[in-house]
Amino acid sequence: MAKSGTKSDAKKKRFPKKVYEAELLRLQGELVQMQEWVKATGARLVVIFEGRDAAGKGGAIQRVVENLNPRVARIVALPAPTERERTQWYFQRYVPHLPAAGEIVLLDRSWYNRAGVEHVMGFCTPQEYDRFLRQCPTFEDMLIEDGILLRKYWFSVSPDEQERRFRGRLENPLKRWKLSPMDLESINRWDEYSKAKDAMLAATDTDIAPWTIVESEDKRRSRLNMIAHLLHTVPWEPIEQPALHLPVRPPSEGYVRPPRELARAVPDHAATLLDGD
Repeated sequence: MAKSGTKSDAKKKRFPKKVYEAELLRLQGELVQMQEWVKATGARLVVIFEGRDAAGKGGAIQRVVENLNPRVARIVALPAPTERERTQWYFQRYVPHLPAAGEIVLLDRSWYNRAGVEHVMGFCTPQEYDRFLRQCPTFEDMLIEDGILLRKYWFSVSPDEQERRFRGRLENPLKRWKLSPMDLESINRWDEYSKAKDAMLAATDTDIAPWTIVESEDKRRSRLNMIAHLLHTVPWEPIEQPALHLPVRPPSEGYVRPPRELARAVPDHAATLLDGD
């Protein structure tokens, strides 16, 4: 049993907010620099976010893209496949979303759906599941051979913490949309999802495309760890930016703006909040 004040106990304590916010801001500054390197060099970066429901994938993705240019870095979160897509080669629906030169794609779940929810919930056949586990390493080898930088993160969370987060979503109307019957079913199938994860890692954790586990009991700590790892493993370097100078505004040529009353303006809702002050 760990004694009070040990490293084990320290890991359970929530990461300090002030330290988290300061380090997150610093890391986000580096992400912006990495983005400029991606643009300048024509690099192609794919980052896969997988893990348990409510493990913190979405929050981590939002912190990554918060200050990035949406024309460079985009989030891909595909819905359930259509009837037509179900008849395609499994990886086919993901290929159009891969990055071109100078782009970053963050996959909020990915082709690994087949190794997880589709397999556990019976949405694919055993033959399709086995074929996926065989083909996936080859598919990823092809992406990497073509020059794509691929990073794969698995967010891990305990059953107790997952249930606590589910309950928080259930009770918060702003987060209620994050809960689905499929999410709640994952509680009943915890062991099945665990076995599916183990089989997935055994088949697809390769030297060329390894999985990196993100311990996510503490969301603050997991976000910092994941972003720091991404920045450390992508071979980016600062790109010197051209100096920009605001021009001197030229004198007016006599333009007169039409009366504001002629335009349709958004109602001043903010003013109603100040009534009575």
